[in-house]
Amino acid sequence: MKRASKWLWGGLLIALGVILGVNALGIAHIDIFFPGWWTLFIIVPCVVGLFDDDVEKGGDIIGIMIGVALLLGCQGVIRFDLLWKLLLPFILVCIGASIVFGDALKGKIIKEAKKLHGKGDMKEYWATFSGQNVDFAKEKFEGCRLEAIFGGIKCDLRDAKIEEDVLVRACSVFGGITIYVPDDVNVKIASTAIFGGTSGRELTKETDEARKTIYIESTCIFGGVEVKQ
Repeated sequence: MKRASKWLWGGLLIALGVILGVNALGIAHIDIFFPGWWTLFIIVPCVVGLFDDDVEKGGDIIGIMIGVALLLGCQGVIRFDLLWKLLLPFILVCIGASIVFGDALKGKIIKEAKKLHGKGDMKEYWATFSGQNVDFAKEKFEGCRLEAIFGGIKCDLRDAKIEEDVLVRACSVFGGITIYVPDDVNVKIASTAIFGGTSGRELTKETDEARKTIYIESTCIFGGVEVKQ
């Protein structure tokens, strides 16, 4: 699916180049600055995001809905005063749906992760209007909590000593968190995203019972969490 998103981006850029070229040569006049043209900067990236397997689709779907609503407003199909009145109810519905359906889809993972709440030495790391690098190299890792608010955190677990299943609780609010995981563990993700998302594949080798599991509980509000190897 990543290849599909590349083709889509490439096709859009080619089409834009052709239109600009045709206009410059005087062959035709295609007005790309129609009322509400700027909403395409919301709609197009969200449409492309639907073709990315490693990213949650909820934020993209919400982005498309917002972009289309603004476009219709600019075109005079919907009154802007009505859009503003519906904005708060729409946000509340999105938050509620994200919580309810997110828990339903990841119920088993959440249930397993909750068993690790309060277990082990859960260290806490914060980044508020700042950045922080956390490296657990050669350390026994028993879980941690990461909070990025208008900031960023990089958490490196690749050389950590993971002797049992552990939990990482990550919350990103207008910020970003990157978690580097070793290649000899399972990774299971349960995410709640509101105008944000968690990217990275779950890594599971069910046939290898010796593998420990890193459970990642992420909450993203206008922010993102990225899981890498």
